[in-house]
Amino acid sequence: MPTERIPFRVHPMLATLVSAPFELPGWVYEEKYDGYRILAYKEGRKITLLSRNDKDRTQTFSHIAVAIGQLPERTLLLDGEVVAFDRHRVSRFQLLQQGRSMRYAVFDCLYRNGADLRSKPLTERRDVLEHVIQDAGEIFLSRRLSENGPEAYRIAKERGLEGIVAKDSSASYVERRSRSCLNVKVHQEEEFVIAGFTTPTGSRQHLGALLLGAYDTQLRLRYVGRVGTGFTRSTLASLAKAFAPLIEESSPLNDPVREKNTTFVRPKLVAQIAFQEWTADGKLRQPVYLGLRDDKKPHDCRLPRQFQNS
Repeated sequence: MPTERIPFRVHPMLATLVSAPFELPGWVYEEKYDGYRILAYKEGRKITLLSRNDKDRTQTFSHIAVAIGQLPERTLLLDGEVVAFDRHRVSRFQLLQQGRSMRYAVFDCLYRNGADLRSKPLTERRDVLEHVIQDAGEIFLSRRLSENGPEAYRIAKERGLEGIVAKDSSASYVERRSRSCLNVKVHQEEEFVIAGFTTPTGSRQHLGALLLGAYDTQLRLRYVGRVGTGFTRSTLASLAKAFAPLIEESSPLNDPVREKNTTFVRPKLVAQIAFQEWTADGKLRQPVYLGLRDDKKPHDCRLPRQFQNS
C-alpha cells in the first residue's frame, strides 16, 4: 500500500531581485503577490502549512488547510503565497494584518501521489498543478500576466501590483535563491529590522516613529531611517507591548543615531515597509509601516549592494 507520508521537507526556492524587466525565450512572467509564503503538505488526511522559516501556520490559515484537505490527491506538496486582495484584486500585506479574507495563490507543485517533482522542469510541474488546482474558493493558480516580460511589467505597473516574477520554464526546483526565478519590482517594499522607537508627540500614544536598520555584508546593523506613518492606535499599542521586554540601554545600530528621545530595542523584530526610493546616502524616502513579519529573520534584512561599503 503506498505511503501517505512525503519523505522530505523543503526550503522554498527564492527569487533573485533584478532592476529591470526583460524578455528571454522560454521564460514566463507571473504576478508577484504581497503575502505570506507557505509550503502546504497534504499527507492523507493530515495537512501541514509551513512558513518559509518552518513555522507551523496550519491553525492560522485553517480554512486554507481545510480546502487543501478536500483535494482528491492522496499526497501533495504545494508552494504558494497566502494573500488578501483589495477591491481591485491587488494583494496587500496590510489587509493580511487586518485579518481580511485570505486565499492561497499556488505557483508550484513539488510532490504528487508518491512522485517527487522537484527535478522536473517548471513546465511539467505547472501542468501537474493545473490538473490539481481548479481556481475555486480559497485556492487558486498564480496568474501569468503575459508571454512578454516588458508587457507583463507594463500590466503590473498599470494595475498597481508589487511587481512581476520571471521564471525559466526549463528550470528544476532548487532550495535556495536562484537565477532561474527573478523578481522585478514595481513598488518598493522591503523588510527592515526595528532598532528602536521615539517618544510620541501631540495626541499620539505609545510611540512616535520606528528606527529601522538592515545588515551589511559584515553583519553590521546599519541605520536606514525612521518611519512614522502607517500606524493605527491598536498597532501602536501592540508594538509598545512587543517592545517592552526588548528595551536596551545601548543602540544595536552601527551608525550614530541623532534622533531625540529615542529608546533602543534588541534587533529581534522585522517590519515590512513600503517606500518611494533609496536616497543617495542609503536612507528610505517616504517610508510607510505595513506590519510585522514573523516569517523573516532579522539577519535576512540586507542592505542593497550599492550601500554595502558606504
